[in-house]
Amino acid sequence: MRSRTGGGGVSSDDVPIGRRVARWRVRRSMTQQMLADRLRRSKSWVDKVERGVRSLDRYSVIQELAHVLRVDPQVLLGQQSSSPAGAPDGVDDIRAALARYDTPQAPEQTDELRRQAGYAWLSYQHAHYGQLVRVLPGLLDTAQGARSAEMLVQAYRITSSLLVKLGEADLAWLAADRAMSAAGDDPVLAATAAISVGQALRAQDRNRLALAALLPAANRVLPPSSHYGDQEVCVTFGDQTTPKSLDHQGQGNRRVRGERREWAVGGTLLVQAALAAAGCGEHRRADELTDRAAGVAAGLRGYDDTHRTSFGPVVVELARVLVAAQRGDAVEALRRHSTIVRREGWRRLPAEYRGAYLVDAARAYLQVGDLRGAARALVDADSVAPAEVRCRPLARTLIADVARVQPAPAGVARLATVVGLTR
Repeated sequence: MRSRTGGGGVSSDDVPIGRRVARWRVRRSMTQQMLADRLRRSKSWVDKVERGVRSLDRYSVIQELAHVLRVDPQVLLGQQSSSPAGAPDGVDDIRAALARYDTPQAPEQTDELRRQAGYAWLSYQHAHYGQLVRVLPGLLDTAQGARSAEMLVQAYRITSSLLVKLGEADLAWLAADRAMSAAGDDPVLAATAAISVGQALRAQDRNRLALAALLPAANRVLPPSSHYGDQEVCVTFGDQTTPKSLDHQGQGNRRVRGERREWAVGGTLLVQAALAAAGCGEHRRADELTDRAAGVAAGLRGYDDTHRTSFGPVVVELARVLVAAQRGDAVEALRRHSTIVRREGWRRLPAEYRGAYLVDAARAYLQVGDLRGAARALVDADSVAPAEVRCRPLARTLIADVARVQPAPAGVARLATVVGLTR
């Protein structure tokens, strides 16, 4: 019989060890190449292990894998359960709420639901993840009982976003998929749900799938960008000018749909698509998508962020940093990073967004070998949003990687102690 633990570890003998390795690699936000590098083996070796082509018949190798993945060897052997260290208790309750299909229908109380969802969003944006874990099961039950498409999408989006933070990418994808189903034929609700789908797929290192989900959703709420030579075609929207073009089949001009808050959703989808493209190694496409997002952001000053995207010019610039670092252009990434974090717009972003960006920036700097940049980003993230560093498996993995260098960069040794890591 197959059973799953609250933390996502697998405790049954019928699951191949290679699949356990793959699952924990994804939970630790590692690519196959990253895992191979840390094991001093080839990417092909990791791929064959995960697919079951190469057997793991030496306990010393299993111990080595477990050390890099930061789990007990017995977890990989399927003989013991484990949860990500530092993750708040309560993920099991969220899983149970998602598994309930018989929630009794209740009279719709939209005002109360909005209040609960608003409180959950504030908890998320302030990076109060332990508090949010306790709130979400009740919010999910209430939203499922009320049968309000808008509130269901919001509840599933918040749930998916939090689960990505906590390293529960598979469960996050389930919640995002539920959001898409709840959105139905509403193009704006479907677009907001697609943000969560893209984030969950990116967390699983499925960047091509994320790109395939994000771009069509963006094109449904935005006039697609097109260029004729070096000249961009534009359309006037209110008192702003923003990019516009023919559709991909050349069928003529599209009518501009939605208002500025809907464009913020589209811009967010473009940013996520740019990050997915960079993750695929499609760096030119990533640059094109961030350029298009910048055009959208230029026309959105002063809009009401109804859909909690935080989208704007600063968010686009943060994406440029991550794309540059993913491309291996450390000089450009560092230059952009040092400039953007001094802007007023940076300080206005929610603590969650700033903390998450700094953790992502630390990973990007580590990928290009800039240990000092990674250390600074982690320490800054801890000061902005401590839960981003102390609850997220990704952050703990990065701290462990940076702290492994002797002497450890300033501040990282303290963080390693705070989160319970030993060097």
